[in-house]
Amino acid sequence: MTTELLHQDWLVDGAGQCQSRPTRRPWDLLQDHYYLHQFLSDILQILAHAPHELDQWDYLPPIRCQVRQLILNSYWLRTQRADPDPKTGTTVITLYDEIGYPLTVQNVITAPRVTTPIHNHGTWGVVALLEGQERHSFWSYPAKGDRITLASQQVFSAGEIISFSPKAIHQVETLGPGPALTFQLYGDTQPNARFQFDPETLTAKPF
Repeated sequence: MTTELLHQDWLVDGAGQCQSRPTRRPWDLLQDHYYLHQFLSDILQILAHAPHELDQWDYLPPIRCQVRQLILNSYWLRTQRADPDPKTGTTVITLYDEIGYPLTVQNVITAPRVTTPIHNHGTWGVVALLEGQERHSFWSYPAKGDRITLASQQVFSAGEIISFSPKAIHQVETLGPGPALTFQLYGDTQPNARFQFDPETLTAKPF
């Protein structure tokens, strides 16, 4: 895989299509320090321009840019990790939280061969793969009926950033011999829009 691809940004839409997006050159984003508190302030400033929280995903291009700036300049981010939970195969480390805070900010460590349920997030999201490799399967609602259909699949490696529209549906499988480490940023989840999908009926149920 080329260095160019390892710095690629992607956008997944509600139809399950994964599109490559323009990516800033890494050397343009390098600086001496870029702390988490600076990053979070920058993200909130970007979102302040959205007229409504449902419009926040329109600001994914500058959000992706700030995420790439963070992962390029913050070695600390990669130190926030733990072994995957032996029962679930996944460990989640919350990086910042307080009552009413509108963002979910976390590192997720996933053991090899672990596969998530088919799900959406009920909001926009940006996932940066810091270590390892993942296969994402993307799903879409058909024009008629309530069953989802498999739209596309793609393998991502460390250095790539995947962003999701609020209607994006996916399933993630960890590939390779070692765990995957991802940095994950999500907007304010709409509870009535968060679903998991039955793998046999391919219909939605509350997450």
